[in-house]
Amino acid sequence: MMKEIPILTVTLNPAIDKSTVAEKLKPESKLRCVEIHNEPGGGGINVSKALKKLGIASVALFPSGGYNGEMLKGLLTNENILFQSIDTFVETRENWVVLESSSTKQFRFTFPGRGIEEQVVKDLIESIRSYSPEYVVASGSLPPGLPDYFYGLLVKTANSVGAKCIVDTSGAALQALKGKHVYLIKPNINELSKMLNIASLADSEVPDAAQQAVRDGFAELITVSMGATGAWLVSHDKKYFASAPEVEVRTTVGAGDSMVAGITYMLQQKESLKQALNFGVACGTAATMNEGTQLFNVEDAERLYKEINDKQ
Repeated sequence: MMKEIPILTVTLNPAIDKSTVAEKLKPESKLRCVEIHNEPGGGGINVSKALKKLGIASVALFPSGGYNGEMLKGLLTNENILFQSIDTFVETRENWVVLESSSTKQFRFTFPGRGIEEQVVKDLIESIRSYSPEYVVASGSLPPGLPDYFYGLLVKTANSVGAKCIVDTSGAALQALKGKHVYLIKPNINELSKMLNIASLADSEVPDAAQQAVRDGFAELITVSMGATGAWLVSHDKKYFASAPEVEVRTTVGAGDSMVAGITYMLQQKESLKQALNFGVACGTAATMNEGTQLFNVEDAERLYKEINDKQ
């Protein structure tokens, strides 16, 4: 029986995101830190967390194993995030964020994770088929051992159940989406250059380059993140830009996932592409205002969204 939900998020390489604060990072020294803050993490899981903030239901689908896997499921349960976990013998990875209080610099330690069993991969694909979502959001890195084209398989699976697939990844996995016609992808300017085998792109060249990537079959819609500048959203015949409001940046952790969640939310609410982009930029910018891995405050996102709209 198909389970109907608005949005299904897929995280192939989930993590426990651990954050702490130390006065100063010095080699060969015992560093005194504040109490560790644990958050469920990984691209798709972050999108589900952000969507819950926005008041829309989603189910987070991911593999999990070991002590960290149990902690991950417990943290999601505590946050009332709906999820389906595929059990694996592989220990779920963890990432670290350390804020140096003396300089306000942030140090991010990201670990690769380990390969997952073939049966777990098959179970994950079958689980996607058991749902009937409007959108499937697949986000994050691939665990070791999965081929670069794996996200293309997820796109095909999503399409088979009538879902629009949004993919947020990077590197070879992103480049392998050429010709897969994803519904939406979110590269940054450097990733867009690599997708088109171009050494570099000037900011002014981004919208035309993104439309070339649409013609190359990467996606129907491409959002190009430009960092603090803002973002473009293009289709084969439309180009929209949203400038990011100026805020005090405390972290960049979760900004991309927050942008994806904001865009997905607006698309699911049948808003225009322009408004989806504006709200995505607002959510991404709002996420930079919080320390650690807290994503965004809805009040900040709504205020910044109004600010972006007012300036257009």
